Amino acid sequence: MKLKILLTSCMVGSVLFLGGCTRMYNSNEVSLANTNQVLSYETGTVTDVRMVVIKDNGSGTMIGAITGTVLGSLLGNGKGNVLTTLGGGLAGAYVGTELDKANAEELFIKLDNGKNIVVVAKGVDIRRGDRVRIVLNGNQVVRVERI
Repeated sequence: MKLKILLTSCMVGSVLFLGGCTRMYNSNEVSLANTNQVLSYETGTVTDVRMVVIKDNGSGTMIGAITGTVLGSLLGNGKGNVLTTLGGGLAGAYVGTELDKANAEELFIKLDNGKNIVVVAKGVDIRRGDRVRIVLNGNQVVRVERI
């Protein structure tokens, strides 16, 4: 019985820890893939900002379902065990999906060259009228930062 409680506590802690990590982002962080590369940037002015939610890419759902299934299988006996396993998997999938969502901002930017672009960025606090630098790797946005 103590082993079941210990396993359950460890797995719940892992899901909460992993779910929390998916939301961490700092515009000063640089991906390892962007090191030792020539990046470019453009500057412009933010003309509008809209709050958006980035949906789960499936990883949170999968981790949640697996964790919920394992936790559910630790409860109940016989036919009750089947129900708790199924219920745990479904509940875990839902929780994992919700934990993996992230708040972001859709930035409408008028570049200094006159072109209008839209960038979705998370972890930045940029407002209408702010001057920004968009760091690019080809057409991929690496980060957006206020200047």
